Order: sequence, then structure tokens, then C-alpha cells
Amino acid sequence: MVTAIPPLTEAEKLEFGNHSNNHPSDPERSKLIVASYNIRYARGPYLIPGGIVRKLGLMSLARRPQHIGNMISVAADAFTKGKLLPAVDVLALQEADKRTIRTGGHHVACELAAQLNMDWAHAPAGIPRGIKPVKRQWWLDFEEPIDLHDEGDTGVALLSRLPMTDVVRLDLPWQECPWRPRLAMAATISVGPRQLRILNAHVDPHAASDGQLAQLEVLAAHAESTTLPTLILGDFNTLSKQKCIETRRFLESRGYTTPYPTGTPTWRGGGLLMHADWIFSRGLTISRWGVAKPLKVSDHWPIWAEVELGT
Repeated sequence: MVTAIPPLTEAEKLEFGNHSNNHPSDPERSKLIVASYNIRYARGPYLIPGGIVRKLGLMSLARRPQHIGNMISVAADAFTKGKLLPAVDVLALQEADKRTIRTGGHHVACELAAQLNMDWAHAPAGIPRGIKPVKRQWWLDFEEPIDLHDEGDTGVALLSRLPMTDVVRLDLPWQECPWRPRLAMAATISVGPRQLRILNAHVDPHAASDGQLAQLEVLAAHAESTTLPTLILGDFNTLSKQKCIETRRFLESRGYTTPYPTGTPTWRGGGLLMHADWIFSRGLTISRWGVAKPLKVSDHWPIWAEVELGT
């Protein structure tokens, strides 16, 4: 009989790191650049071709450590050099692996934060080991899975060059398969006397619309607990027009707005372009926004927004 690794303890549900952040909060600052990126464990853009190669048994892991290390450096350049998007102050990551076999042992959030000279917090998914995942539809099975007994994990992360406090983990409801937990995290970012609350989410792609909306309910409920201006951003996996419409309608009904037109491509695979990633705001003005193409560290593109902090 296979014994599953027990669930995460409270102490393991959040991990924090500091990289001697030398960028003090500027009280006169009036704008902030925030970005969200499903980095897909820095594996590269070829989700479907890679899945086919893996299914044929032709995938080798020998060069994976070097490849992932190179991809993390490419991402760091993109977020600092201002060519694909403005230099980023706060970065939300999804699918940020922590020392998995498929990353060649890299801790993606920690290493990217080190190269960006940012502080960071990581919320591991807590994937149960030793339990086979429920079989899913063939078109959702191109992703390279974490090995059944891999001691690493994946998760979401927040990286910031500004003070980041009151960091919490938000487990999202999902009952159909314990091997695919979904989660979010939230933190308060301080810019001088100003503060805003940021929620970074990775919503389940396997759920029907009502399942996704149940997860959004958790995000909205947490956001209601603060009077701070708020951003809700991340990978919402709105992989159909209907899911885009329903996600947008739900958050707009809670007082949020987004500058992104419904249908803006943020993910590509097999010749398809879909709108999976969003930034929603409440109590804030977004003066500029964009999709950082053609960064090829993931099958997603980073999305970003310039946020007006107000007075």
C-alpha cells in the first residue's frame, strides 16, 4: 500500500525570503507597475508539443537544470530592462515550482526574486504524494505532471521591491480531485503612506463556470475584509468566451473594473490564442496596461498594469 505524504502544516503553508531589498519605499511616488505571470515553472512555451514528446517517451531530463536556469534569467531580464513591459515593482507568479524534478531542482520564485533583488513569499500547493490523480480529459493532459513521489511542489508567489506585509494564503474550493488543489495569496503593499491589497490567484481550468465562480467568491470575500484599494490578478483560466464573460461579470458586480478587453490573448497553444490572465482593480486607476509579448518562458504571456496610487 502506498502511504501519502500528510497535508502541509500551518508553518509550511507560506514561505518567505528576503534578498536584501535595497529599494526603499518612496513616499512621493505616485505610480506602481504590477505584473502577473503564469510562469509554467519556467519550462518554455511549447505546452502541447512538449506533452506529445513526453507521451511518446522521448523526453529527457538531463538538460533540464540548465534550461530552467536559463529561462529564469530570461524572465528576470524581461521584468527589469523595460523592453517588453515597464520595470516591475510587484510580480505575481502562478505555477511557480519549488525544487521539483521537472524544474531540475530549481526554486523558481526564490531564484527569480534573487535576480530581481526583490523580497518574496511563496504558497506551495500541497499536492498529495502517493495518490494517483483522477484521470482528466485528454486535451487537458499535455501538462508535464509532478511525479507521484516528487518531494517538490508548485504554487503561487508574490515578489516585491516594496514593503510587503499581512501575507495570507487562500485555499480555493475544489473537491473533485485532491491532486489538483488551487489556491491564491494576498498581501498588502506599502508605498510611503499609501497601501493597497493585492490578491494573486490561480483558478482551476478543469472546473465548470460555476466551479470557477465558487473560487472567485473566496477571493471577493477576502477582499471585502479590507477597506484598502485592491487588485485581484492572476491566471483565471477563462479558456472559453463564456468563462471570460462570467468571470468579468462576477467581478464587475463586486465593484471591480479591468482595462483588458474580453478576448485579449494571454495564452497560446496548438495554434490557439485564449484570454486566461486578468488584472481587476477596485479603488484604483490603471493608466496603462499591456501583454508582454513575445516572452517565451511559458505558454502564457505576462500581463501588466501601471497603477495610479492617488493621494
